[in-house]
Amino acid sequence: MTLQDRISADMKEAMKAKDKVRLAALRDIKSKIMLALTEGGGQDTLDDAAVTKILSKQLKQREDTMVIYKEQGRDDLLEEEKAQADVIRVYLPQPMTEEELAEAVKALITELGATSMADMGKVMGAASAKFAGRADGKAISALVRSILG
Repeated sequence: MTLQDRISADMKEAMKAKDKVRLAALRDIKSKIMLALTEGGGQDTLDDAAVTKILSKQLKQREDTMVIYKEQGRDDLLEEEKAQADVIRVYLPQPMTEEELAEAVKALITELGATSMADMGKVMGAASAKFAGRADGKAISALVRSILG
């Protein structure tokens, strides 16, 4: 079962269970998937990597919104965003710890033969693809800079 199929099935379950928060989050995800499908030239399904990218973007947006709500003292809206972010996290791969990421980035740099900041673009391209959904791009970038710099 693809990630897209799993989201559709879980959406139906949320409807039956009358789980409003979960249903709202899944409907939003489903709408983003449908938008990506129409932009892609009328495909029927997206591969799991594309769906993971959509989920990661949605999670990032929720986290940014939570910061804003917290600054404004809107605890009611903050709790709703947290709940929806938790729903999204269920479908994303387990995030890497800082230690795991550091080891993986060092191994990738060695594998690519990168030795200086001139190789940063090459390393970042490979790292972004390899760790998609499991590590934040800013964290990867900071690590690569510290190792190569």
